[in-house]
Amino acid sequence: MEGYNLTRFVIGCLTIVITVLCFINRVFFKHKPLSTKFITRSAILGAMSTILYVVPYFQFHLPFFPSFLEFHFDEVPALIASLAYGPFSAAFVILIKTLIKLPLTSTLGVGELADFIYGILLVVPAGIIYKKMRTFKGGVLSVLCGALIQTLGASLITSFPILDFYMLVMQIPEESLLAMCQIANPKVTSLGWTFFGYVALPFNALKDVFIVIFTLLLYKKMHQIIDKIGQEKN
Repeated sequence: MEGYNLTRFVIGCLTIVITVLCFINRVFFKHKPLSTKFITRSAILGAMSTILYVVPYFQFHLPFFPSFLEFHFDEVPALIASLAYGPFSAAFVILIKTLIKLPLTSTLGVGELADFIYGILLVVPAGIIYKKMRTFKGGVLSVLCGALIQTLGASLITSFPILDFYMLVMQIPEESLLAMCQIANPKVTSLGWTFFGYVALPFNALKDVFIVIFTLLLYKKMHQIIDKIGQEKN
């Protein structure tokens, strides 16, 4: 994207995120509304997550994985939200970027549904653990536990219900999807346990390694910046 278009896109994402959060706050939290500070901070991280999720420039494929699996790092802002403001804020970030991406889906919503589930598996456990252990070691342990839960959960879910659902919705024969996997890795002999062992598990493990590293590197600085912006807006 050109600089001007990217700026408009960022502003647009932030506007949409704040609007959606305010709508959710008005409809579902009438009796105990969310604070403006919570909405502002969650919206900023939600906009960042959306940009990383939607803009093709921030996504890429690896040659030893099937082409329908993409690396994208939209879970980093969500994980930062989980550590800084709790699992509730992180869940909002995951929900917001999913809702914004849905109209742009190329998988009739299957990919977005899967990414939503996988994101929740990462950020909610991490946020819950960190609330009980608010130390540096607790932070490291929380993101590692969240990554482990997501790696195993996402790999199992992808290998079985999601692949079946994807083939059903997209009307793709099992043989065609298996052929795509075998082009990347000939050891994949079925869309089941060999897919789990040679594709889903290593893919999610590798992705989560990068998610954890980037989160730990960026957390402190991002937390300070967003806190400062939140204070200025209040």
